[in-house]
Amino acid sequence: MYDWANSAFATSVLAAILPVYFASLVSEEGIAVRWGSLNFSTTASSLWAYGISFSVLLTALAAPILGGLADFSCSKKRFLFGFTYTGAALTSLLYFVGDGDYWLCLGLFMAANIGFAGSMTFYNAFLPEVAPEEKMDWVSGKGYAFGYIGGGLLLALHVLMITYHEGFGIPDKSVSIRISLASVGIWWGFFAIPLFLWVPEVRRLHNKPENFSYLTYGFSRFFKTLRSFRHYQDLLWFLLAFLVYNDGIQTVIAMAAIFGKTALGLDTGTLIGALLLTQIIALPGALLFAKLAEHIQSKGAIIIALLLWIGIVTYAYFLKSALEFWILGGLVGLVLGGSQAVSRSLYAQLIPRARPAEFFGFFTVSAKFASIFGPLIFGLITDLSENPRNAIVSVILFFAVGMIMLSRVDIDRGRLKALEA
Repeated sequence: MYDWANSAFATSVLAAILPVYFASLVSEEGIAVRWGSLNFSTTASSLWAYGISFSVLLTALAAPILGGLADFSCSKKRFLFGFTYTGAALTSLLYFVGDGDYWLCLGLFMAANIGFAGSMTFYNAFLPEVAPEEKMDWVSGKGYAFGYIGGGLLLALHVLMITYHEGFGIPDKSVSIRISLASVGIWWGFFAIPLFLWVPEVRRLHNKPENFSYLTYGFSRFFKTLRSFRHYQDLLWFLLAFLVYNDGIQTVIAMAAIFGKTALGLDTGTLIGALLLTQIIALPGALLFAKLAEHIQSKGAIIIALLLWIGIVTYAYFLKSALEFWILGGLVGLVLGGSQAVSRSLYAQLIPRARPAEFFGFFTVSAKFASIFGPLIFGLITDLSENPRNAIVSVILFFAVGMIMLSRVDIDRGRLKALEA
């Protein structure tokens, strides 16, 4: 149910509605940015990419330290609660963003995105506690499937509310968009409740030395965990591979709508409708790849997904019409949930069982650095070449290099090392 809850942020805020709304707040001539002696111009697409990059950088730097503290203090739920409800509250405040308030919009989004991204460290750390190893692929896949149902249902309601706003008693389309954005925070906070009420947290006793400091412990544990990766070479190679190929996935998620708006000139209905189609197809896609992983192992399923990603992004380079964008949305949905769900479960199988939040902190670093570099490079190439299509080439490279790195991972050896820890 937490996947169901927070996926509304990923769909409506991160991918579908807010990027398009943000682009509408910025003039077509772009934005002139002045910071001291620095003076440059940027576009809505690039500024959105920079905002994503900066917000997840802050999360990525803090995640391993907070993960270590959560494991030691048995407080994954407390950390999860804090990030969840801070992010949900800030998301609801997007209702107050009016015409021309693009800096307010970007600031609220970045702060809410920290809550969204930060919560995933502690949420993902519950996976090895609630599922046996042989069922992790399936449980992780079901989580993503529930996420696509929940996020898709709310996005469908948003599409109806925005398209037929007068039928809902809302006279202005802009107001219907702001109501939709605010409802994401309410949805996220409400449907997160079952996790906090009924999912148990494994308690492990730790002896505190005299003059113990949680802050000092957090930093010391961070460096100790970093050094321990030398003993888990397959885990390290997978983490690096995930960093690279997830860069491509996150760039597609973050930039698809604004790419369709700026490069193809598509209307809001087409953009949101295509992304809704992605949500619908992603549900069976996640379950399909979870079952595939049970038959050919997780690594093989991920490699198949990455080959499909390369083909999909290559197709995106040649897009010219709205119909082709709809087809792209369906193809993305087929592999999106599966590649993410199987990656999460494979990582859970390779980490030491007694330190899930600590090691999932580094998983968050890897996942969120992907949200930094991919959109950042996309934005820079778009600015330098003045053509967002050229930035697609960088996305293809992320998938290809990630697949090569993944080929070095010995899954059986990595699982054995995790069990010995």
